[in-house]
Amino acid sequence: MPRTTTLDCPGCPPLRALTFDELGLIKARGKQGRAEPKVVERWGDPDSSKCVLAASIHDRKSDPLLAVARRNGTVEVLNPLNGDLRFAVSNSSNNGVQPEDDPVAGLHLFAKKKLELASRSCTLLTCTTKGNASIRSFEVNKPSADVSSTGSSRTWSIGDGGSILCSKVDGSENYFLLGGKRVEMNVWDLDSCAKIWTSKPPPKNSLGIFTPTWFTSATFLSKDDHRKFVAGTNSHEVRLYDISAQRRPVISFDFRETAIKSVAEDLDGYTIYVGNGSGDLASFDIRTGKLLGCFLGKCSGSIRSIARHPEFPVIATCGLDSYLRLWNVKTRQLLSAVHLKQHLTNVLFDSNFADEEAEVAHSAADWPLHEDERGEGETPPMKRKKSKEKKGIEKDAEAKSGNKESFEEYGGKKVKSKKSGKRLKM
Repeated sequence: MPRTTTLDCPGCPPLRALTFDELGLIKARGKQGRAEPKVVERWGDPDSSKCVLAASIHDRKSDPLLAVARRNGTVEVLNPLNGDLRFAVSNSSNNGVQPEDDPVAGLHLFAKKKLELASRSCTLLTCTTKGNASIRSFEVNKPSADVSSTGSSRTWSIGDGGSILCSKVDGSENYFLLGGKRVEMNVWDLDSCAKIWTSKPPPKNSLGIFTPTWFTSATFLSKDDHRKFVAGTNSHEVRLYDISAQRRPVISFDFRETAIKSVAEDLDGYTIYVGNGSGDLASFDIRTGKLLGCFLGKCSGSIRSIARHPEFPVIATCGLDSYLRLWNVKTRQLLSAVHLKQHLTNVLFDSNFADEEAEVAHSAADWPLHEDERGEGETPPMKRKKSKEKKGIEKDAEAKSGNKESFEEYGGKKVKSKKSGKRLKM
């Protein structure tokens, strides 16, 4: 049954975030109306074998789709509005390896290819930890039992003997990025299924110590440019790569002392958000590696996923402390926190979510700005006028005490003083 809880979240716009946990549950957190209740819808039954390993959403206004990859090797496509299952397919490989031994490490639900196809079908890209990648198309309007792969299905190997832990598809959906433990960062062309670039590990340090390859998270820096991307490592290092410049990192810097677990890009193309295994969350200017600031209020567990809202200046984080948190990227302050009981693995925004029962429509322009971020033409909010009754009470109190506050000028400065019936001696 859906659960409802109310939290104080002043000024937060209507948002809908989907969270995924280790027991296979999918929960939708929303905000409605002026009273700001927080609604949590739970889909599924607790089952550790159905732990959600990866998720991807195509949140178009009509017929949105949500894809989730589970630990038992099943990939499900659902309706993100009500949780109805559209179809489910197995991701087991043809070489006889069990899904539990080769779990899904990356999942992407194509948005542009779905628009190009005349029939109602969806295209999925899956990648396993042992490097088995596949692109398959499925009919959406068929019953779940009759679903089969349609069109050309491509399967190829992208592993180099290690374990793939992170992957990402760029905004044009033409390039695929991946990396992991003992697997250098690779960029693949999805049209030809060919590798076009491979990173080179950094050299030994001054002490002659070589750091083994262990990438934990990665993201493209801009949706319009696949040449630059950011990767986080298990040795608490953040690296910027530019495949048009060199194979080694262009910029590299450390963040605290625990492994980087999640990175996300901002809409401006140069700001990134980094979360680590000890619950620290910060934003960096990746052009210089400068720390812009840490988010106020530390998480009490490892941060496993960061999502940036495409319209509002808000990011969502979740992790092993079982909390979904919403943050203002301008002030880096916590907006809302919801405890969801299970360890969370992923979080996504449904950006086209619209609350029909909301009394006041919010937009990105209505977002409250910080005092230091107001434009020249913007004026600070007016102070609320005191009521006549309150003014009368204050006047009576001043008349009884004979004191009255005023401002007097001394040396060209106005100084606050209290006047009484007696004159001030100079």
